[in-house]
Amino acid sequence: MTKQTLFSIAFFLLISALCVAQKHFELQSPDSKLSVRVTVGQSLVYSVSHAGEMLLEESPVSMTLGDGRVLGEKAVIRKATTKTVDGLIDAPLYKRAVVRDHYNELTLQMKGDYNIIFRAYDDGVAYRLESISKKPVIVQNEQVEYNFPHDYQTYTLYVRPTGYHKDNMHKTPGSFEDQFFKSFVNLYTRIPLSKWDAQRLVVSPTLIKTPSGKNIALLEADLLNYPGMYLNKIADKNSVRGVFAPYPKKIRQGGKMDLQGVVDARESYIARYEQGVKFPWRAFVVVENDAQLADNDMVFKLATPNQLGDISWIIPGKSAWEWWNDWNLFDVDFRAGVNNETYRFYIDFAAENGLDYLVFDEGWSVEHAADLFQVVPELDLPALVSYANSKNIGVILWVGYYAFARDIEAVCKHFAEMGIKGFKIDFMDRDDQLMVDFHQRAAKIAAKYKLLLDFHGTYKPTGLHRTYPNAITFEAVQGMEHMKWAAPSVDQVTHDVTIPFIRMLSGPLDFTQGAMRNATKINYKPLYSEPMSQGTRCRQIAQYVIYESPLSMLCDNPQLYRKEQETLDFMAGIPTVWDNTIAINGIIAEYVTIARLKGEEWYVGAITNWDARSYDIDLSFLGEGNYEAEVFKDGINADRMAQDYKKEILPIPNNRKVSIKMAPGGGYAMRIYKVKAAK
Repeated sequence: MTKQTLFSIAFFLLISALCVAQKHFELQSPDSKLSVRVTVGQSLVYSVSHAGEMLLEESPVSMTLGDGRVLGEKAVIRKATTKTVDGLIDAPLYKRAVVRDHYNELTLQMKGDYNIIFRAYDDGVAYRLESISKKPVIVQNEQVEYNFPHDYQTYTLYVRPTGYHKDNMHKTPGSFEDQFFKSFVNLYTRIPLSKWDAQRLVVSPTLIKTPSGKNIALLEADLLNYPGMYLNKIADKNSVRGVFAPYPKKIRQGGKMDLQGVVDARESYIARYEQGVKFPWRAFVVVENDAQLADNDMVFKLATPNQLGDISWIIPGKSAWEWWNDWNLFDVDFRAGVNNETYRFYIDFAAENGLDYLVFDEGWSVEHAADLFQVVPELDLPALVSYANSKNIGVILWVGYYAFARDIEAVCKHFAEMGIKGFKIDFMDRDDQLMVDFHQRAAKIAAKYKLLLDFHGTYKPTGLHRTYPNAITFEAVQGMEHMKWAAPSVDQVTHDVTIPFIRMLSGPLDFTQGAMRNATKINYKPLYSEPMSQGTRCRQIAQYVIYESPLSMLCDNPQLYRKEQETLDFMAGIPTVWDNTIAINGIIAEYVTIARLKGEEWYVGAITNWDARSYDIDLSFLGEGNYEAEVFKDGINADRMAQDYKKEILPIPNNRKVSIKMAPGGGYAMRIYKVKAAK
């Protein structure tokens, strides 16, 4: 027998042994359309298909630990179990009162003190790693990779650094360090995978469109004490990988108004724990049409359940807000600004119009002090809070991250005793492990004092709003705020009809709509003290139905609202949490129509891009009975004067078909109610 023959036999036996060692598992969604194939052997890989169409080719799953072990490599299964869950989740502060949680699950208990769990829902799949070690765990890195069979079209949100990374003098040239310090705000770019810039990070969720018209969304859920995931192109492949900010080694006060934590040095690892932990879910949402993206519960379903117990003290609602309109009151007999008279005026306005809150934004505490116990001398804060509470208006204080984080317990205790109802926390601008852990700790401590938190200047929600429902809303979106300075070339209108399909997949968004100065495409210009929106008046109204947030703002000047009381009354009356939601129709970046139920009334909102649009909507979900609607629609001249609108009462026909028409950049809103039969 020759050496060549011996080598061939040995090679054959080796391959055979490897093949025998491999184990394959198939997991299907409850409706059997989605299929996940998991292969465990020298490596752990999975693939995803939908109705026979391969959407994700074999993609590896692994995690490298500080001791050199690689979870997922040379994997040995101790036990494999499956189960089916079909339950209901109570969701009192969400877009529907009850969420159905229906999935099939595969749990692989692995040698080496870890598990990997796969779930298959009708609208996507998800997996997570779990360390069950009783010893300290250091995560050197996590391998998240998505290998696609084709060069798909994508909607990507590139990182846009805050501009404060100049404070970080220790970044490595060519590294991602400056991109780890940013506002999580940008406009979406529609490009194929092959055109992704490999030097730039992409913020999830990311949307991928297949030639067959299916939508794939890449996102993460249940991020509680782990760095957030960015996406980055893998060269010469139709693939992207996860990237994670390393653990901060040295942090100092600096950045915007000295209220940020600037990372001057980082460790070689991304996370560390005293013992094993459940790592975040990596979710792969799959839906067959765009409208389904605008009403998806994946992140909420995957999040850790409510940890607070009784949440009846959490009051959703609307807030007056002074920052966007720059305290720029008129027709008053006092000098408007950060002073007692101005805030009493805003409190009175909020009370007169049935609002729930008033945000005291930047300016109430001494600038650059990063000390929330130093209130500017122009304000008698305890007296103003007492006055607001006497009128059933809760005060929410804007705070900078560094000032709040230096002693969360003392800050929460002091201001809760004063009567404050919550904080709008700004300038986090990171999502490394320490910053993500801050969000969880802040929510937990704030809940102890029955305080709401609006996380502004932060990363996208990943389920914290379910786990700690007092974390009531999040920014991570280019909203109305940016219209104070955005150049005329910025297309906010197209962005408005993109985010319901992508950013809103993650959860609530602090968009801060409600502008009363509205501009057509050619008339818009940035004005800091008298800002305007792009698009029509009815667009602003409809956004209160389209965008999800248990706390939303009326961003504009009280005096402008008072000049158009019927518009104010309608906007102020739109609920912020719902009993049910239906995405009626939509095409990403073109238009969207959403219906939401509260009690016995339905609200419908629609917005379009810069194209005028007419179509019929089906309201057959109304059921039996006679209905009519209070309607706000674009006026006949709204394409020339964006503030032109018409209000009317519309009988809902028996066939439940209603025609709507929108101007360029327009919107449409209706409140539908049942009409009692005459005796």
